Amino acid sequence: MTTVFGIMEVNLVSARGLKNNEFWGGGIDPYVLIQYRGQERKSSTIRGQGSKPEWNEKFTFKIEYPSVDGQYKLILKLMDHDAFSSDDYLGEATIYLKEFLEVGLENGRAEIHPKKYSVVGSDQCYCGEIQVGITFTPKKATHDVEEEYGGWKESDDYS
Repeated sequence: MTTVFGIMEVNLVSARGLKNNEFWGGGIDPYVLIQYRGQERKSSTIRGQGSKPEWNEKFTFKIEYPSVDGQYKLILKLMDHDAFSSDDYLGEATIYLKEFLEVGLENGRAEIHPKKYSVVGSDQCYCGEIQVGITFTPKKATHDVEEEYGGWKESDDYS
């Protein structure tokens, strides 16, 4: 199978029901680390909204299909920013994307409208939900892939 490249856009909307793990009773200041195959994006830190943060931020990831290891997981790690100590882990949601990417390859585009995913803590217990939308747009198969992604290539064509 030919390797296809594309762009996945993740629309981080909001979260609900996050546990306040602050020992001193202060509110949580959540942010999200969004990870896909070695690429990581960080949302802004939301202050003053406690366990119901709203981000409405978009992040893009480069997609290569098929991948060497066959892993197509989007991991959303919710963290609590702490000023004077290391940030606290609040939980994470994992979204499996293999079928989603295949639909995008077949139809030229795939979209998951914002929906809720369960957030689980390190003890695998439910600790809230996160709302995320995703779109995937494959690029046309071309020899100029490096150029599209900011790389350079040698060429005899100077037109």
